[in-house]
Amino acid sequence: MKKRETAVDFPASLIRCLHNAQKIVVVTGAGISAESGLPTFRDAQTGLWSKYKPEELATVEAFKRNPKLVWAWYSIRRALALRAQPNAGHIAIAEMEKRAPHFLLITQNVDGLHARSGSQKLVELHGNLHRAICFENNCSSDKFDLTNGRCLNCGGNLRPDVVWFGEMLPASALGAANRAAEECDVFFSIGTSSRVYPAAELWQIASQRGAVVIEINKDPTPLTPKADYSFLGKAGEILPLLMRQVWGAEEKLRN
Repeated sequence: MKKRETAVDFPASLIRCLHNAQKIVVVTGAGISAESGLPTFRDAQTGLWSKYKPEELATVEAFKRNPKLVWAWYSIRRALALRAQPNAGHIAIAEMEKRAPHFLLITQNVDGLHARSGSQKLVELHGNLHRAICFENNCSSDKFDLTNGRCLNCGGNLRPDVVWFGEMLPASALGAANRAAEECDVFFSIGTSSRVYPAAELWQIASQRGAVVIEINKDPTPLTPKADYSFLGKAGEILPLLMRQVWGAEEKLRN
């Protein structure tokens, strides 16, 4: 019978499962970045920005109406992301990558904190705040004026390389995520509400193929009663403990 464990109660069956795992997939959401003090998408709507709905700043239509306004909003979000530091949860995931024979991290976050923590086998489903693409003609990035948001190839506007409301996820990223979910034997859902599709579908794909599903989240989600193991708490506290018990990882996990 499936049961929810406490943050410090790691059953022997879980330790054994992870120790023997060959293919591990980790999906992360805003919760893990919130532990670094980074506001979530809607929490960042403070001060001047509180009069705007997120949907008014993160759509193609909004960008066409007022690209300077959208760029100003994303400039603030980039600054917040750069001030934030990867936490123990980010670092534990990067260490897990080194120990699993096959590993893929799939993140819904656009802040770049996973890459800064050392993760390399990484799929960014929703893009990255720190990159830009040509809005007009999808030009090569060799002549981008990031300071002024202009593409020097065609003279058009640059836009943040993130997925906006009403846009499809990049086919290559989604395809890689689906394949990994289909093939893994362990699937982690960390700091995500399990409500945003298609990412919320990945654990179901993994479970249907026989993978062990593990959830770590501060609050209960639709996945909580269905996961094989579910831990309520902070990833930055739970993951380092789990890493030590499974792989004896110590050095980078002490803090």
